[in-house]
Amino acid sequence: MSSAAQSPPATVSGASDAAAAVTMAHYKAADSKREQFRRYLEKSGVLDTLTKVLVALYEEPEKPNSALDFLKHHLGAATPENPEIELLRLELAEMKEKYEAIVEENKKLKTKLAQYEPPQEEKRAE
Repeated sequence: MSSAAQSPPATVSGASDAAAAVTMAHYKAADSKREQFRRYLEKSGVLDTLTKVLVALYEEPEKPNSALDFLKHHLGAATPENPEIELLRLELAEMKEKYEAIVEENKKLKTKLAQYEPPQEEKRAE
């Protein structure tokens, strides 16, 4: 047998080489995007934070029933406080105090008003 008889036709070989080149280019593009995304996560501190939370879960002596709730709780606690959030919390506390004061004043005024109004039964009789 000659070596030409053993090799596939040139068109098939050329087509498969082209397909391999396209596939390789696709993988390189996907790897490049994946690498860019990994660097983005690393720069923004996401990988470090996730690692710390997962290590905390791993080191937890009694594993929680819900690992997802554990992660949510610890990730929420791990984020730095936004100054705007702190201002809103202070404003909320002030509003709660004002609300309680108004509720107390309302009770006092209702009591005072009740002294000057006849009872409800007498009003209906009229």
